[in-house]
Amino acid sequence: MSMNVQDCGVVREGFPRPFPNTPSNAVEQFKMTGKVVVVTGAGDGIGLAVAEGIAEAGGNVVMWYNSNEAAVQRAAKLSQTHGITATAYQVDVSDVDQVIATISKTVNEFGKIDVFVANAGMAISKPILEMTVEEYRKVMSVNADGVLFCAKYAGEVFKRQGFGNLIITSSMSAHIVNVPTDQPVYNGSKAFVTHFGKSLAREWREFARVNIVSPGFFDTKLGASPLAINEAYRMSALGRQGHVKEIKGLYLYLASDASTYMTGSDILIDGGYVLP
Repeated sequence: MSMNVQDCGVVREGFPRPFPNTPSNAVEQFKMTGKVVVVTGAGDGIGLAVAEGIAEAGGNVVMWYNSNEAAVQRAAKLSQTHGITATAYQVDVSDVDQVIATISKTVNEFGKIDVFVANAGMAISKPILEMTVEEYRKVMSVNADGVLFCAKYAGEVFKRQGFGNLIITSSMSAHIVNVPTDQPVYNGSKAFVTHFGKSLAREWREFARVNIVSPGFFDTKLGASPLAINEAYRMSALGRQGHVKEIKGLYLYLASDASTYMTGSDILIDGGYVLP
C-alpha cells in the first residue's frame, strides 16, 4: 500500500544505516587481501578468468570444477604466481550433497567464505520440439538447480558469519531471444537465476549482497557456435566476441569493497549485442 507524505515522514529505528568501514582510496578498495572466494566452473573460460582476477588482487581462491581436471594445476599456478592460497575441488553442482559437503570443507579449511561466485553452467542449444526431457532436466540441473543449491548453502554460511557476497553468472540470454539458434530452455534457465538473484538481494539484505553478471558472447567453449558466429559479430556493436580478460575486472569489482553500495543489480557485458 502506498504511503502518504505524513507516513513517509516517520523516523524508523535503525535508519539510516552507517556507511561501511572500507578504504576511501579507489585502488585499495579493489584489493582482496585475506578474502576467501569460491568460484564454480573455474576450470576454464570465464570462471578461470574470475579466479585469476581475484588472485591478482591478493585474494585466496577455491576453484570448483566438475570434469576439467586442469583446474588442479591452474590453482597451483595461481598460488605460486601470486603468493596466495588457491585450491581446486571437484564438485558436481547439480548434486546437492556434493555442494553441502564442499561448502563445509571450504569453511573448515579457510575459516570463512567472503564471496561465492556461482558461475558453473552448461548449454544444450535446441528448439524445445527437438529437445528430450532428459536434456531439459540436465540443463536445468546445472543452470538452475546448481545455482540454487550453491546459493542456499553458501547463504547459510553468510548468515552465520554476518557477512557475505554472492555473484551469479547469468547471460544476456535472460534478456533476449537469441538468433539464429533456438534455445528456449537455456534462455529460461538464465532468466530464472537472474530473477532468483534479485530476489535474494532483498531476502539477504541484513547480511549479504547479491549481484548478477549477464555476459554476451565470449571466446570460450560456451561462446557463439559456428552456426551463430557470423550473426554474433553482426549483432555486437563492437563486431566481435569478448575476450575473458575483459570480464574479470567486473567480477573483481563486484567481489571487492569497491561495490559495497551495489546489490540486486544485473550487469550486461555483451559488446552492445542487446542494443535495439
